[in-house]
Amino acid sequence: MRVFVTGATGFIGTPVVRELIAAGHKVLGMARSDEGEKSLAALGAEAHRGSLEDLDGLRQGASASDAVIHLAYVHDWSKFAENCEIDRRAIEALGSVLTGSDRPLIVTGGLAGLAGPGQAATEDDVIPPDFPFPRVSEQTALSLKGVRASVMRLPQVHDPVKQGLIAPLIEVYREKGVCAYVGDGLSRWPAAYVLDVARLYRLAIEKAELNAKYHAVAEEGVSMRDIAEAIGRRLKLPVKSIAPEEAQAFFGWLGMFAAYDMPASSAQTRKRLGWEPTGPGLIADLDQLRVSDS
Repeated sequence: MRVFVTGATGFIGTPVVRELIAAGHKVLGMARSDEGEKSLAALGAEAHRGSLEDLDGLRQGASASDAVIHLAYVHDWSKFAENCEIDRRAIEALGSVLTGSDRPLIVTGGLAGLAGPGQAATEDDVIPPDFPFPRVSEQTALSLKGVRASVMRLPQVHDPVKQGLIAPLIEVYREKGVCAYVGDGLSRWPAAYVLDVARLYRLAIEKAELNAKYHAVAEEGVSMRDIAEAIGRRLKLPVKSIAPEEAQAFFGWLGMFAAYDMPASSAQTRKRLGWEPTGPGLIADLDQLRVSDS
């Protein structure tokens, strides 16, 4: 297939491009800069200049391809609601040129808030109408009429350099000089190694199931206390518990997630796609965290 990939030069997008090409697919990757075009060419992909705000460009990329993987997102948490709206419009634009065809679209979503406290989210869970987060990637994709759309729900995707929401958490720890967790620190975040996630995107686009929800989860839940202690070891910072009412002041915008218990299962995904993660766990990567430039 010829696959159009948004976010093709990003942390997850780059290994997804490599994975697709290694499996014999052709890739048309969205690039926002000359540097991005060069990096895609080095991978053996064709570059398509554009951005999430360039809706005509998105339509052109999707029109020229057999399948679409939507990975791009504006990671500016100071404008979270605005960026969620940009994402919604981008998904609608991509879907508009896939309507009535069998060409698959995979969009990227998250796992927070899908299940009740202490329960592991599963692929059967549906985002409720009163969902507390403004990002509507999944809801938008699955509401597209006549589009073979599916959703990849991501956990904390990691390697020794980046770890999803944990990467900005590390910056908070550096600034505060202490690695804090809330209460007993037993709230859990699911995780997966970045190359395992890239392989899952490739398996999912090849399967092209209608309205499927996949969980890119290798570890169902890693406790915040274990995460804080691992970071503390690498940064040589003290680790302590703070009260729930202190979380917002300490973590800033991350306060909404710091005590959020959000374990997730990938049992159905593994069975349906034959996916078996083989990469290192989150704590193992945090133990190798690159700190030389700090």
